[in-house]
Amino acid sequence: MNDLPDDGSANDESSNDEPASDGPSNNKSPSDESSNDQSPNDETSLRPGSEIVSGEVLEVPGEAHDEASSIAGETLDQVGAAGGESPSATPGPKVEKGTGRSAFLVGAGILISRIVGLIRQRVFAHYFGTSAAGDAFSAAFRIPNFLQNIFGEGALSASFIPVYAKLLAHDDEEEATHVANAVLGLLALAVSLIVLTGVLATPYLISAIAPGFKGETRELTIRLVRILFPGAGLLVLSAWCLGVLNSHHRFFISYTAPVAWNLAMIVSLLVFGRRVGQFPLAEYVAWGSVIGSALQFGVQWPTVSRLVRRIRPTLDVASNHVKTVVRNFFPVFMSRGVVQISAFVDAILASFLPEGSVVALTYAQSLYTLPVSLFGMSVSAAELPAMSRAIGSTEEVADVLRHRLDEGLRRIAFFIVPSSMAFLALGDVIAAVLYQTGQFKHDDAIYVWAILAGSAVGLLASTLGRLYSSTYYALRDTRTPLRYAIVRVILTTVLGYLCAIPLPPALGIDPKWGVAGLTASAGIAGWIEFALLRRSLNRRIGQTGLSASYVTKLWIAALLGTDVGWTFKLLLGRLHPIPLAAIVLGTYGVAYFAVTFMFEIPEARSVIGRIIRTLKLKK
Repeated sequence: MNDLPDDGSANDESSNDEPASDGPSNNKSPSDESSNDQSPNDETSLRPGSEIVSGEVLEVPGEAHDEASSIAGETLDQVGAAGGESPSATPGPKVEKGTGRSAFLVGAGILISRIVGLIRQRVFAHYFGTSAAGDAFSAAFRIPNFLQNIFGEGALSASFIPVYAKLLAHDDEEEATHVANAVLGLLALAVSLIVLTGVLATPYLISAIAPGFKGETRELTIRLVRILFPGAGLLVLSAWCLGVLNSHHRFFISYTAPVAWNLAMIVSLLVFGRRVGQFPLAEYVAWGSVIGSALQFGVQWPTVSRLVRRIRPTLDVASNHVKTVVRNFFPVFMSRGVVQISAFVDAILASFLPEGSVVALTYAQSLYTLPVSLFGMSVSAAELPAMSRAIGSTEEVADVLRHRLDEGLRRIAFFIVPSSMAFLALGDVIAAVLYQTGQFKHDDAIYVWAILAGSAVGLLASTLGRLYSSTYYALRDTRTPLRYAIVRVILTTVLGYLCAIPLPPALGIDPKWGVAGLTASAGIAGWIEFALLRRSLNRRIGQTGLSASYVTKLWIAALLGTDVGWTFKLLLGRLHPIPLAAIVLGTYGVAYFAVTFMFEIPEARSVIGRIIRTLKLKK
């Protein structure tokens, strides 16, 4: 995954921090749920001799039922311990082992990739600043990023991983290989057709995604999109590799592979940045992106070829498992597509704002997606295969999903709450240390801060909601997220237009600040979507969510940490951006961890304990 936003927007799946009530709900799914939305509490799922595999009913001989119910590996109390809580003495259903370690590997891989990605963005900002060429490149890249997200990391992961991982759990390697080959073949065919069509229809696409661009900026955007399209196809195939690797618990390589993509673009910027102007430089960087896409696919291929023996892409869809992948793919494709429309709405509206708005939005989104990826994506990516493998009775599977979801929500919120506060109060320090160089000036850092502050409105929703969506996908339900995503996009479009276009003049402020209204309105819509997702899921598996006391403690700790960081910011404001950021953000982080440790937050104690153990080992 590249360091552009997963959905290209400053909003994503949504979330909530409402308190969870005790005990599972015995309600069935509402009657308006689709046929794919079968509740684990449905009476038809409770007949003797059957078991639930993440929402799917399987017939099991009576004498084999007890054995089948205990396949999954690690007990719930062990999972709690992995999440930083004290082990429970109460036995529970068994679940997949090692998601704490898996989430760590995903997070480590994403962190490395994001660090290199931020270096790439810093180099990009040095040469492009908030120029027209920067606007053109940012708008052009949204089209291949759109393809990568809806075909690859969105729809493919949600439809392919649950089926493939379940086959691996049942040791059906032959059928798993067939499914992987069929998905690869179908994906390659679809992507080839779309890339060819996209290259031919580029002028019409630009009229749709950046209607505010005129003259040379529009022409440059057209050329860039035509260069970038083939690279997008390679990134989609790279996402197939990610699905295979994640299902085999090989998380690190799949999430560090984008380092190759980022390095290729950095090299192209450094080699040609001083030799040509901004417009031709944008084209060289686009070609660097294509080369990087090939490298990203290539570094994953050797491991994938060892895991999936006899890789022979096929278009055979006769297998029921392949049909299941295809059937589940399209609702998720539509859902991710709807979310991506929200990203294009942002780009369309930003193209009507003053020059530099589109690229400034991209700079802010690159920062915004760092915590989303590190703490939201890492946990969700690790949980989806594990949730999909959950085996047992209806009650046991529901217990596993509830426990995994709540543990994941706590881990995510612990890191996202301080990230939101940092974006809101210290965003200028963050933007300056990463981007303030060359053509990117201090005023540009303030501009990005305003956009980042708007993004903070929906940051918690974006990350927690991703985990809720993974739970739906593990239940083979891809339609419910689609319905709520449509609601979200409608709200984002209406609110985004009002906040970006008419509101700034009405308030008597510069129209360029309207881009901050885009990100804030997207966050509001994201919270509404989350309320719908959470309510529907709670009806199916029982009550889930974060307790009010837990979330309150996190926000208090973040506020106190902000006071410390803000004080140093006022005292040392004239320092160079790098030492200033080190002091301000460092003291902010230390204060947050100290307060959460005093509040006896399990996640804080777990992190600090891990740091202490690491230091002792080094001694």
